[in-house]
Amino acid sequence: MRISKSLEEYIKTMYVLQNQKGEIRVTDIAQKMQCTKAGVNKAIKLLAENGLVNYEVYGKIELTDEGTKTARKVLEAYDIVYLFLTELLEIETEEAKIEAEKIKKSMEDHTLNKLAKYVQNTLGIQGLKCDYDINNERCLDCGRRKKSIHF
Repeated sequence: MRISKSLEEYIKTMYVLQNQKGEIRVTDIAQKMQCTKAGVNKAIKLLAENGLVNYEVYGKIELTDEGTKTARKVLEAYDIVYLFLTELLEIETEEAKIEAEKIKKSMEDHTLNKLAKYVQNTLGIQGLKCDYDINNERCLDCGRRKKSIHF
């Protein structure tokens, strides 16, 4: 299932809010994404139609298992680009955060997979025998960088 880059940002925001606050509310999503509640409600409806969230009108919003998996994929994609910018190109942290968000939104999965393999190999992540694929979580347990940064 493919969703738009815009919907990916909504699902990522919901995941972050759920982890930070223990709940997902339309008001919080709107504030964090700097958009209207009407826009959030439209996105939630589309995400529900794709099986990524469960929600009740004026009630509880929950990520489904598939929604959680999708959100993690979006966050991992950001991390890969961020590591490339900070560790390999030595771009300052704040600038890299902004640039990573822009770049991630425009990358296709096959390109991101190649970048991930390059970053992992260049930064010394060990045991990359999983045939990394952004759509498969196997890489999360492959190995860890020698430094303190983790995917």
